[in-house]
Amino acid sequence: MLNSINDAKRNDEQLDRGIFEEDLIYQCSNFDVGEGGGVETYLASLFEHRPPEVSDRVIKSLKNVDQSQFKLLHLHSPDLLLQLTGECPTVFSVHNHSLYCPSGTKYLAGQGKICDRNFSYLGCSWGKLADKCGSRRPLKTLKELQITHQLLDALKKVKITFVANSEYVRQELIKNGVNSEKIVTLHCGISIPKITVAPLSLDIHQNHRILFVGRIVSDKGLEWLLKTLIHTNQQIKLDIAGEGWERPRLERLANTLGLSNRITWHGWCDRNTLNNLYEQCFAVIFPSVWPEPAGLVTLEAYSRYRPVIGSAVGGIPEHLRDGETGILVPGNDIKKLADAIHNLYGDYEKSRYMGEQGHALLMKEFTMNAHVNNLQTIYAKTIAEFPFRAKKVYSISQVK
Repeated sequence: MLNSINDAKRNDEQLDRGIFEEDLIYQCSNFDVGEGGGVETYLASLFEHRPPEVSDRVIKSLKNVDQSQFKLLHLHSPDLLLQLTGECPTVFSVHNHSLYCPSGTKYLAGQGKICDRNFSYLGCSWGKLADKCGSRRPLKTLKELQITHQLLDALKKVKITFVANSEYVRQELIKNGVNSEKIVTLHCGISIPKITVAPLSLDIHQNHRILFVGRIVSDKGLEWLLKTLIHTNQQIKLDIAGEGWERPRLERLANTLGLSNRITWHGWCDRNTLNNLYEQCFAVIFPSVWPEPAGLVTLEAYSRYRPVIGSAVGGIPEHLRDGETGILVPGNDIKKLADAIHNLYGDYEKSRYMGEQGHALLMKEFTMNAHVNNLQTIYAKTIAEFPFRAKKVYSISQVK
């Protein structure tokens, strides 16, 4: 994967000069290609498994670019939608909620619940000011509202194929006015680790370690997990892999709850460290309280034969088979999360079985090879249905 990342970065200079190979498919993104987060990791894996007709270069801006020269453009960043001219077939992967939610979270922190509103100036302004959804700074709020309105208005008019990374996201797009016939659901895939992995052993299970992997921010549910940990057997230890602005507050909370000797804060972890943490746990906890569009954590756990205890929100249930590859629990329910942790803590055979079932499901449905094969089918259909190669089929001035 590292070579793919470096190759993509080395080609930035040529792209800045507008030098392209004609009749290729290009990935277009303002996200970095690497291991910084979900989209970045996905893009790195996508490049690692790219077919020959896909360029190894990333386009970061489409301004002043002759788009008629491309076989197809595959967009990953919402702002690039507003730079389309309609001169070539286009696919847009919807990785998050930012197209239809000004805050990008669909989560009302003030109420501690998922937002069920469609986008509107009034409803989303109220959500920000009263329900503490994202930033409440007036100028930033106004800008976010305007951008979301502009994007949704454009999406209803441009002829492109939307790829939703979960059925949950697909339904949100439809609710916000995007034509359902334009949208296809394609779940994410991951690259299989090149290291040797094995099913959960009894020795590892008896280490009594659980693992949280993710950004340490309020909507990832770490506070819920900490408050749950005090209701679990004291032998159970928690490893936390990640960084975020909420870490100092949650470290203080952990100390107040008397959990200091049961938690290890690892901070940001490189791939080797993260592999070791996966290997040392008997279960991975995915306690998001916001509606995760998909969540690669579940698939990463499956690739190491580990069961997942996850919250039943957003797209998580589309990857986690309750009672088979892990356990689903209602968001923010301390008792049920504690019960689920104890369930696997006290049953090695079940933990091992669920981990094996998760690995089998991954290999059957969620590898990057399978994902790319499905993506190629979407590319081919989008190209075949593209009506003609006319200059300026539409412009942003027309779709605002």
